[in-house]
Amino acid sequence: MRAVVQRVTRASVSVDDALVGKIEVGLMVLVGIEDADHFEDVQWLSAKLVQLRVFADNQGIMNLSLKDISGELLLVSQFTLHASTKKGNRPSYIKASKPDFAIPLYEQLKKQLEQDLGKPIKTGVFGADMKLEILNDGPVTIIIDTKNKE
Repeated sequence: MRAVVQRVTRASVSVDDALVGKIEVGLMVLVGIEDADHFEDVQWLSAKLVQLRVFADNQGIMNLSLKDISGELLLVSQFTLHASTKKGNRPSYIKASKPDFAIPLYEQLKKQLEQDLGKPIKTGVFGADMKLEILNDGPVTIIIDTKNKE
């Protein structure tokens, strides 16, 4: 799984001009799933996201996690995170999983995040053409890949 994580003061996702998910202070997470992903990736990524210390403490140091601040999380599927631009100018999405494989893992990630965070999270609509509004705070943007646990 590959995730682009942004610390936000607010974020929302709409489908066909209808708001489907909105958060205030928290994390906006774009996630791409590939066929090599498994439930272990779900567990690892969820724990990492909930415990990622990117929020400022009283001294202004990024030392607090999403859980520490009782922040919110917006999870949006994005197959283009697995784009390959190695050949030519048209990205290839061959590594991105097809919906029959990706949707169950996406749903598992949603459930695991809610369990680890201790409250419901917001999501987009898997596979839909979505419009995102993101007010990135910092800006803080972090890329996490479960196949490269740096």
